[in-house]
Amino acid sequence: MNTQAKLSLLSVAICMTTFNASAALEIYENDGMSFSADGLVNAFYANSSIEKTDAEGATSERDQSRVRTGFLPNNIGFNFSNQLSDMKIGMRSSFWVSISDADNHRDASPADLGTGSLIDIRQFYGTVSGDWGELLVGKDFGLLNRANILGDELLLGFGQTSDFFGLVDGGNVSFGNISTGYTYPFPKSQITYRSPDLNGFKIAVGLMDPNKVAADSSEELPRAEAELIYSTEMDKVNLKAWVSGATQSSEVDDVKQNQSGVGYGANVKFSGFSFTASGFQTKGLGHIAGLDHLVGDESIKSDGYLLQAAYTLDSNRFVLTYGESEVENTDSILDAKHSNIGIAYFRTIRPGLTAVVEYNQTEADVANSLVGEENNTLSIGAVFTF
Repeated sequence: MNTQAKLSLLSVAICMTTFNASAALEIYENDGMSFSADGLVNAFYANSSIEKTDAEGATSERDQSRVRTGFLPNNIGFNFSNQLSDMKIGMRSSFWVSISDADNHRDASPADLGTGSLIDIRQFYGTVSGDWGELLVGKDFGLLNRANILGDELLLGFGQTSDFFGLVDGGNVSFGNISTGYTYPFPKSQITYRSPDLNGFKIAVGLMDPNKVAADSSEELPRAEAELIYSTEMDKVNLKAWVSGATQSSEVDDVKQNQSGVGYGANVKFSGFSFTASGFQTKGLGHIAGLDHLVGDESIKSDGYLLQAAYTLDSNRFVLTYGESEVENTDSILDAKHSNIGIAYFRTIRPGLTAVVEYNQTEADVANSLVGEENNTLSIGAVFTF
């Protein structure tokens, strides 16, 4: 496996993606003080059929069955809040693990064999809030493309598993539409202000721990990210639109580099239907496996979009999705176009228990190395939430 592919696979192993996707269970509440917990467990049977084409046009095929974690890792979170007059103090910590670890060390020595669920901390922060808004201090997801991924109709499903990124046999999550429609807002140490509702508008501005281009690079200023969301309801039609951005600067060997990105999208809901269109553009970030904390030269450009339609009828939800991302000017195997088309069915059996049947076709066209991939994956799973 080449260096870039190893780096991508390592990043996937480190990056377990989740958000609080369920309502919290109230454990204690008295005199303005409360403590609650939330959690998610999921498992999918996935069967992938992969066909690859090399530089000479030769093809190779393989089929792989897995029982593994879906797009969201299994997680549990704890929330504390205390209302003090006109100010509320809050804290959140959350921990998640993968169940896809049985073969995680297949290339290791016998002494290293074993499970490696990688208990991961994606959120650990405190908040102070009031009529003026909220200040968050600690570790949380970034703002660039945060609304894009939270609005993904496959959030509780499976999504794409590009073999180019090592996702079929990866020891952690599948990838949803990361790298086939949006970049991942990697959790970062941050100080972020969120405004109250301003006639439908909500603004968030954050100073983030900068991401280094190289071990000896210099970052004089923190990474800055921002998000603007507008929500409204008109004649039983719900509309949500958003735009987000990020920027940072690095200096290596007296050469200054500027990394930046923008994300955007809109969602319309009415009569059980939901339509979403979103996209992004970046320079110098998010070009490796769609992970936005991996930065490089600003000449590297990435862009992509995601189109989704969903219909909910009673306990049933049907989803159609198509997304693609393209990376240019890397002069490496990362010059690539990735796309994913999928169809999914979600059935709420009981509150807190959802069954999922999903089919995804992922394609990769990788320049320079001239590798082509077509991956057809059928997944069947269950999601438990509280």
